[in-house]
Amino acid sequence: MKSWKKKLLITVLSLLFLVAAAVGWYLIKALPIGTGFTAKYLCSSTFISHRDPQQVFDQDVAPVNPLFANIKWKINYEDKSVTASAFGIVKSKAVYRQGCGSTLIEGISEEALRKQTFYKLSQNAVIDDSLWTKYPDTQKNAQELQVNRAKLQQAIDDAFTENDPQRPKYTRAVLVVYKGKLIAERYDEGLDENTPLLGWSMSKSITNALAGVLAGKGLLDIHKPAPVPEWKDENDPRHKITTDQLLRMSSGLAFEEVYEPLKDVTEMLYGSYDFAAFAAQKKLETQPDTKWYYSSGTANIVARIIRQTIEKSEKNYYDFLYHEFFNKIGMTSVLLEPDPSGTFVGSSYAFAVPRDWARFGLLFLHDGVWNGERILPQGWVAYTTTPTPKASKGQYGAHFWLNRRDKSNPKNRRWPDVPNDAYAALGFQDQQVVIIPSRDCVCVRFGATSNGNWSTNDFVKSVLDALLE
Repeated sequence: MKSWKKKLLITVLSLLFLVAAAVGWYLIKALPIGTGFTAKYLCSSTFISHRDPQQVFDQDVAPVNPLFANIKWKINYEDKSVTASAFGIVKSKAVYRQGCGSTLIEGISEEALRKQTFYKLSQNAVIDDSLWTKYPDTQKNAQELQVNRAKLQQAIDDAFTENDPQRPKYTRAVLVVYKGKLIAERYDEGLDENTPLLGWSMSKSITNALAGVLAGKGLLDIHKPAPVPEWKDENDPRHKITTDQLLRMSSGLAFEEVYEPLKDVTEMLYGSYDFAAFAAQKKLETQPDTKWYYSSGTANIVARIIRQTIEKSEKNYYDFLYHEFFNKIGMTSVLLEPDPSGTFVGSSYAFAVPRDWARFGLLFLHDGVWNGERILPQGWVAYTTTPTPKASKGQYGAHFWLNRRDKSNPKNRRWPDVPNDAYAALGFQDQQVVIIPSRDCVCVRFGATSNGNWSTNDFVKSVLDALLE
C-alpha cells in the first residue's frame, strides 16, 4: 500500500475511533438521564395517579426525547418500584413510598431510602371539601352566574379537541372556578376528580407559599442572606444572596435550565442525591439582583431552606407543612416527592388532584385568606406578583409567572388577550393554574403537550369570553 493511502486510512480510522468514543461517552452520560426520567415518571404515574403505564410511556415520556424510545422498563407491583434500562448497560430504579410518592435511588441504598421516616404524618388531616360539596353542579353554577354555557362548553371542548394528529395536545383535565364556584370540569378518559396529577414546575409556586407561611410566622426573613450551609463563610460572595433573590430567580448563580442530557437541571433531577446541594455548589455568574434567569436549582435551595428552618423546632417537617398549610385549605391530596436526601423537590415534584390545584389558585386569588383565616402573610401575594426588576418583560414575580406588559411595548406580554393582572403557576408540558383577579376566575389545565400545540392565551380568552362582565 502506498504511504499516502496508508496515512489516509490511519487518519480515517482514527477519526472514526474518536467519533465512536465521543458518541459512546455521550451515551454513557446521557442514558442515565433517560432511564432516570422514565423510571421516576412511570413510578409516580403508576402508584400515585394509577394510570396505564404503557400509555404514560407512549404519550408522556417517549415524546420528550428521541433517545427515550429505546428505553426498556419494568414495574414491580409487589415492592412498588420501576426499573428502566437502556441497551442493557444503564439502569435506574425508582421506588414508591406511601406518603411521599416516588424517588430515584441515587447516592443511597434502597434499604436506607425505604427506612426514611420524615414524611410519615402524625396528625390526621381535617378535610375541608365545602367549596366543592356546596357547589357540586357545574351546570347549575354556570346558570346562576349567568355564564354563557354554550361559549364555556366550546372552550372546554376545544381544550380536548385534537386538531393536529402530528402534534397531540393530550389534555388530561380542565377546571374553571368563577366567583368561588366550580363552573366547568372535565377529565380525559380514565381520569377523574380523584386522580392526582403532577404539576412539574407548578411545584415552584407551592414552594413560594410554604416560604410565605414561614415568613408569616417570623421563622424566615426572605430579605436576609439565605441560610445556606454552603455559603456560611462571610467571605464567600454567595453569602450575600437572599431568599428573596432565590424566589425571584435573581441569585446570579450559574445554572443551565436546559432539559437535555449533560445539563444542570437534568443532572440535578436524575443524577444527584441532594438537589439543593447540587445547585448551591454552583459559582456566581453575575452579582445578585443584576440578572434574571429561570432556575429550578434555586427553587430546590429554597425547599431545603424551608425544611431546615422547620427542623430547628419540629421533628417531622412534613407534619408542619400539612398542618400549617395544605390541611388548612383542604389541599389534602398533595404529595410532595422528595429527593434521595429527604428534601421535597420544590422545583418539580408536587402531585395533587386538579380540584386541589384549583384550591391553591383560589388561595392566591383571595390574597392568601381561606375561609376567613389568613394563611399567607399580609402583602405576600402582592410581593409574589410584583415583577422582578431584571425580568425585562415583567414576566416573572416570585416563583409565579406574570402577564405584565413590557414597558417598551405594552402588547408584548405572555398572553396578549388576557388581562394583564393575570398570573400563573406553570409547569412542563403545559400544566397550569392561571389566576385572573380582575375576573374573579381561576383556570386549571393539565396535559402532556410536548410539541407546542397548546395556547394558554386562546384557552383563557375563550373561557373569559363566556363569563359575565
